Amino acid sequence: MKNSKKKHLFARLIIVTIFLVVSCKPNKKESIEILKTDKPNVIVLMVDDVGYGDIAAHGNEWIKTPNIDKLHSESTRLTNFHVSPTCAPTRAAFMTGHHNYRTGVFFTIKGRSLILEKEKTMAQVFKDNGYNTAMFGKWHLGDNYPFRPQDKGFDEVLMNNGGGVGQTMDYWNNDYFDDTYVHNGKLEKFEGYCTDVWFENAKKYIGEHKDEPFFCYLATNAAHSPYWVDNKYLDPYKDNENIPNAAFYGMITNIDENLGKLVDYLKSIDLMDNTILVFTSDNGSAAGNKMGEGQDRLDGFIAKGNNAGMRGVKASMYEGGHRVPFYIHWKNGGINVGKDINDLTAHYDIFPTLVELCDLELKEDLKFDGSSLVPLMNGDNSNFDDRIVYVNTQFSTDPVPWKRTALMHKNWRLVEGTELYDLNIDPEQRTNLADKYPEKVELYKTEYDKWWAEIEPTFVEKPFFIVGNEAENPTTLFCHDWHSETFTPWKQDHIRTGQINNGFWRVKVEEAGTYTIKLRRWPEETHLPLGAKAPLRPALEGTSVTASKKSKALNIKNSRIEIQDIKKSKSVNLDEEYVEYKVELEKGETHLKTWFTLEDGVEIGAYYATIEKQS
Repeated sequence: MKNSKKKHLFARLIIVTIFLVVSCKPNKKESIEILKTDKPNVIVLMVDDVGYGDIAAHGNEWIKTPNIDKLHSESTRLTNFHVSPTCAPTRAAFMTGHHNYRTGVFFTIKGRSLILEKEKTMAQVFKDNGYNTAMFGKWHLGDNYPFRPQDKGFDEVLMNNGGGVGQTMDYWNNDYFDDTYVHNGKLEKFEGYCTDVWFENAKKYIGEHKDEPFFCYLATNAAHSPYWVDNKYLDPYKDNENIPNAAFYGMITNIDENLGKLVDYLKSIDLMDNTILVFTSDNGSAAGNKMGEGQDRLDGFIAKGNNAGMRGVKASMYEGGHRVPFYIHWKNGGINVGKDINDLTAHYDIFPTLVELCDLELKEDLKFDGSSLVPLMNGDNSNFDDRIVYVNTQFSTDPVPWKRTALMHKNWRLVEGTELYDLNIDPEQRTNLADKYPEKVELYKTEYDKWWAEIEPTFVEKPFFIVGNEAENPTTLFCHDWHSETFTPWKQDHIRTGQINNGFWRVKVEEAGTYTIKLRRWPEETHLPLGAKAPLRPALEGTSVTASKKSKALNIKNSRIEIQDIKKSKSVNLDEEYVEYKVELEKGETHLKTWFTLEDGVEIGAYYATIEKQS
């Protein structure tokens, strides 16, 4: 991509003196000096589970989002911007410019939130071009090598593990307040509310790097469940019968407050004008709406809340699941006046757009599935007028054709290959027109089949945890990432209650040698023995934080492991923290599966397995 040869409104400016005719007086020439603009800084603010209708500027009369609204008024807005219907697939597509299927990320759990090692992210490209890079908050593309942010191009990393606070791999008993997070690969305790911590540390980072170009990915875990926030943010909403979840609105209000502080800080250090600021969300609303009686919990019609007139919520294949806000602001690039773009756009367009706006050099052809939006911003929609976009979230371990899939083309939506909707006359997708326009359905199905035939061969590539590498040794694997046909234990309450489940981890042994494998029922930081109950995590006064579920002691009698061609078993001492195995492993790809046999003969997997290379 020869970006330097492209002449457009947003090209990087240099100091020049030009003469041009201005004002209504003919032939009057004035000399205008265009100010120098260095490489723009880039801040991407991706919020979690905030839908299009959860923002006041989009017609929500109950929520207060003055700072988001102000950014909306000063930005180019993509009004028909679509992402995947759940967290991890969106983040994979956003980071790589590829459809999430191509990245190995199909879902949020079951080992399908792990990004393929080969995928190159925008952070790596920014870094290649002399930018310092940082991420704060939620990653959700893998917490082990080679999936971590620091493995994917980020210099500075402050994150919570997993898809949200309180999930299986998150630090035990985190509750959004004064929690322990992972800072550059090490556990560190921070004071304050999680969203405040992400923003405050992002501002600290920006201040330290204000004299060099930076790319800052600020991805809040709010407003993902659990819906915990200080009462001062939820109190204004709690008595409004139109609001399904006051705490959810409170979490968004806190984000809004932090956005205002971030913009003020950027202005105070004279960086706002030359910073590309992006605001978006990873999927539709999770708790801003309530379905009507008898409606499907994901795909139904809204009875309470504001969903901008759309059907479906987070994880839905209908518009409410995947049409989200997107604003981009850059004063020095001329993107600082409220402007709507109504053409069909998607998450995988953003990486190529930033490449062009920032004049980044690509060292290799990344074969983006998306397209740069810069021509569209300049009024040329020739590459977008007839495009087709596919979005989906599959709850299975491997993709199935058409499962929970929406094909989008102009005003048309074909859902799961059988339901056809015309948004021009039916924005809420109530009337299936498939029988009325069978030729259009067949045309779209033919296009889908072509796309599927091209992308399906990529599914053979699987993400593997790499063990025995100095980048991470030991490696702790979590049941969240088991490959299983059922939903894996993805949050800490599942661990507390002893969920019956099992699966395997895909593991690549980096070097042959001696390894230990420790099987745990509780995470290492608790230091709880195998037969113990975990203490109750209490509610937090002055907030919406509720107490954890009561835990259950498991009477584990025996343990087993299988890896490569090795099968071993051991009896269990319930007073010990773990059962340890020593094995000789060969280099290569394999599966690891573990078992705990309970007193009644029921078998479950070890929720935590730590693999460490000894020699």
